[in-house]
Amino acid sequence: MYKLIKTAIFVTAASMTASTAMAQENLTSNTAGAGTAVGLTATALVEYASDRGIANIQLKDGQTGTNYIQALAEGKIDIANGPFVLPFLLSRAAGPYASLGKEKGAELGPNIQLLYPYTLSVFSMYAYDAKGIKGWGDIKGKKVLNGPPRGAAVSNSRALIQLFGGAKADADYESVTVNWNQAASAIIDGTADVAVIPVAFPGPRVTQAGAAGAMTMYSLPKDAFESEAGQKLLNKPGSVAYTIPASDAIAGLGDGWTVQSEDDQFRGMAVTGGDMVNKSMDEELAYQLTKAHVENLDTHKALAPFMATLNFGVLDEKVAGLCGPNPIKFHPGAVRAWEEAGHTVPECAKP
Repeated sequence: MYKLIKTAIFVTAASMTASTAMAQENLTSNTAGAGTAVGLTATALVEYASDRGIANIQLKDGQTGTNYIQALAEGKIDIANGPFVLPFLLSRAAGPYASLGKEKGAELGPNIQLLYPYTLSVFSMYAYDAKGIKGWGDIKGKKVLNGPPRGAAVSNSRALIQLFGGAKADADYESVTVNWNQAASAIIDGTADVAVIPVAFPGPRVTQAGAAGAMTMYSLPKDAFESEAGQKLLNKPGSVAYTIPASDAIAGLGDGWTVQSEDDQFRGMAVTGGDMVNKSMDEELAYQLTKAHVENLDTHKALAPFMATLNFGVLDEKVAGLCGPNPIKFHPGAVRAWEEAGHTVPECAKP
């Protein structure tokens, strides 16, 4: 029985195969893992573009985001998708792009423009009920899975724990880091007591772990979530505060799962991003690609059970993580497609 304390089904990764018919343009695209939101979206665009005779898109999946976002800015590829934090860091020559230098980063950053935004994943905490964890305040003294050894995920995880759990990595708890393909196993075999990593409703990692025993997913504490410090952390570049009805979260989890929240809302931190192109892309081509996505929104949301929870078709800047410190602007062709379909594009996100 599904449960909600006022405190996963198996994902079938939809795969789509591009038509063999020749299209008008030959484009290159990069994305990350197959079966993820970005992977499914990239594969879907291949088919939409082929079916409509817009373009023949050569897609490479399983690629590294930091590398292909820079390649997109340099004009070496035509399309890429991923989190907005990467173009933000690129434009400032920060983090993985520090070696570029400020001048080069400032030159490359504006070369990336957006076709459409969506939520990539949502950070939350979950653990087996047998671990006896009652909430975010019980992290101290535990072994916590923070994500892979390097990257934005581990930084986000540790920051969330410090603010919402009052615990610092390797001082108050043991930080566990493993590659993504080992994450579910780390929870199942006890390498970690609790996970604070990105989830989906449902997602493959939570589904795999949940099959091994009763688990609870913990909403972020309401007071801290609504505090000034909480909102500042949750709405930093590349993320937004995420709230959905707890019933929606429960609907994406299978028997044996509990959602803990103080009320009927589930709170987390969403990682925002989208499908992006080099600004040199022809305006009509960008328009046609975006139009193909917009006109397939209902089909797109049905590609996998979790896709309906990822805000496809939502351009609200607070939901999509647009404007403010996020340097990404829509491509002019994308603006035309969205507005033609009756959507409002935030003025601050127009080129």
